[in-house]
Amino acid sequence: MDLQSQILLRHDKQNMILIREYVGDDPQRFANLMKLFFSDQYRIQQRTSWAVMHCVTRQPTLITPYLEKMINLLDKPVHDAVKRNITRILRDIDIPKAFHGQVADHCFRLLGDATSPVAIKAFSMYILQKIVRAEPELANELRLIIEKHLPYESPAYGVAAQKVFKQLKQSGI
Repeated sequence: MDLQSQILLRHDKQNMILIREYVGDDPQRFANLMKLFFSDQYRIQQRTSWAVMHCVTRQPTLITPYLEKMINLLDKPVHDAVKRNITRILRDIDIPKAFHGQVADHCFRLLGDATSPVAIKAFSMYILQKIVRAEPELANELRLIIEKHLPYESPAYGVAAQKVFKQLKQSGI
């Protein structure tokens, strides 16, 4: 399969599932997909991010060699879909401790950015909640930033905030 042609063919869930099935757990096919993900072509990167997320959901270990480079994209001017899919991936995988500081910095920035879409903010909250379990000294900062923005955000933000607060309380943090 020519991944780039397939990605540009259609932007729908059925096509992303087709790509996921093609990649499977093959590291070489995933490497080819990641080349497109790190492309400087805006539309290709946007669409590929969705396929990458589908692949990593099925086989989380595929992302390991690309994790640092992927995290660094959160600082770049990329499509919101790319940031949304990166934060969703980070929400669902075990983030190595070596990346906790860098990921926390990105997530706090995204959470405090009024222009970030709510999905990115919600995923950032969940990621930070995971990091706080290993780094409890960040708990107050997480609570404060969520509470600061709560009155101005959508109901979806409020739902995510309630879940995070509940998990922190259950964890004794």
